[in-house]
Amino acid sequence: MKRLVCAGLALATVAGVVTPTFAADLPQSQPVYDTPQDYAPAGRFDWNGAYVGGNIGWAWGGFDTSSPLTGSFDNDANGVSGGIHGGYNFAITPNIIAGVELDYQLTDLYENSVRNGVNVKTSSAWNSSARARLGYAMDRFLVYGTGGLAIADLKINANGASDDSTVFGWTAGAGVEGAITQNITARVEYIYQDFGSETFSLGGSQYKTDLDTSTVRLGLSYKF
Repeated sequence: MKRLVCAGLALATVAGVVTPTFAADLPQSQPVYDTPQDYAPAGRFDWNGAYVGGNIGWAWGGFDTSSPLTGSFDNDANGVSGGIHGGYNFAITPNIIAGVELDYQLTDLYENSVRNGVNVKTSSAWNSSARARLGYAMDRFLVYGTGGLAIADLKINANGASDDSTVFGWTAGAGVEGAITQNITARVEYIYQDFGSETFSLGGSQYKTDLDTSTVRLGLSYKF
């Protein structure tokens, strides 16, 4: 009996030693981690394609006016500017982005002045431009310059008489644009416009007015 007990104890001891060793030699299952695939790095942003958007900002400018009745004087004006834009970008290289853009803006630029008893009001209610853009892309950020043709309305009132004209000039500016999503970008830009001088005939007198404006504006665009 003692021999059977001793044999059983010996067998149990050997089994206890051999079993972990044998189990260690078996293939082990790999741990499973809950790592979503969404955390994979996003691809490079593609600036190619058409886009449309809107913008709002602050505009300021100067009306330089002269006439035989008033002499020469300057009127400074400022106000809110807002409008729409649209364009197309294409990549010359992965970093060099060229494009074209059109925009139309409503402005609130006007100023009254009394000179030699003559009440003169100069104003501009809208402007537009057709511009080229050239920029350097750093993945989701684009730094760019822009320039082209500018168009605006120019109106003058003097002692009850008024005249208006559509004037043409040039524009230049610069900005920074960043991608919020794959389809939405945001921008901040500065735009300068110079429309030269325009001559108006009011009540038998000639009035000559120069207009130049500056605008800082924020915009959002949807890229197709």
